[in-house]
Amino acid sequence: MTSSIPAVDARSAAGSALQAVLLDMDGTLVDTEGFWWDVEVAVFAELGHQLLEEYRQVVVGGPMTRSASFLIQATGAKIALTELTVLLNMRFAEMIGQGVPLMPGARRLLAELAAHGVPTALVSASHRHIIDRVLVTLGAENFALTVAGDEIARTKPHPDPYLEAAARLGVDPARCAVIEDTMTGVAAAEAAGCRVLAVPSVAPIPPAAGRTVVGSLEEVDLTFLRGLITGMH
Repeated sequence: MTSSIPAVDARSAAGSALQAVLLDMDGTLVDTEGFWWDVEVAVFAELGHQLLEEYRQVVVGGPMTRSASFLIQATGAKIALTELTVLLNMRFAEMIGQGVPLMPGARRLLAELAAHGVPTALVSASHRHIIDRVLVTLGAENFALTVAGDEIARTKPHPDPYLEAAARLGVDPARCAVIEDTMTGVAAAEAAGCRVLAVPSVAPIPPAAGRTVVGSLEEVDLTFLRGLITGMH
């Protein structure tokens, strides 16, 4: 079988307007947004509360503390925020212990970026121990660095995670392409001054200035990402 990696004019990002690609994890590279919701539903059922489907639109893509705080307030559950976040993270870690499914096109895209030497970072609101488990499936070798939600003071929707990743890579945020699946992540990337490619997972994301929306990573390759920076999309 021939390689699916398209020919490009350089083997690295040098000389290209694109300096780095920064990727979200849950719902973008791995199909885990449903896992998080299943865990939240199960935990709150044990607490005697049923989560409404409409809550899912609120918590998707958010940092754990924000999502957990919202669910406590919405349900009136008698559990401390710190206790709930530990419980949710523990249950989620157990669920992904057997591996996680990748989103369509994710493996090919990561392989293409690696083959052409494009600096790539994983930027997630998930905690470090969750990221490290998922990296077993994604391949840690595909990323120059990873930024976890519990390693910085302010995570998404604040710009800090993407600014941190760009600073550590030594690149200009304005010349970074960010791939996200939720408005929370999109807001963080846009606040950091990055060019954003949205691939919605649970909730729709409207197109906007400086933002491109596609249906799947199968539509995305290195040439496409370079076009985000040069204004071809």
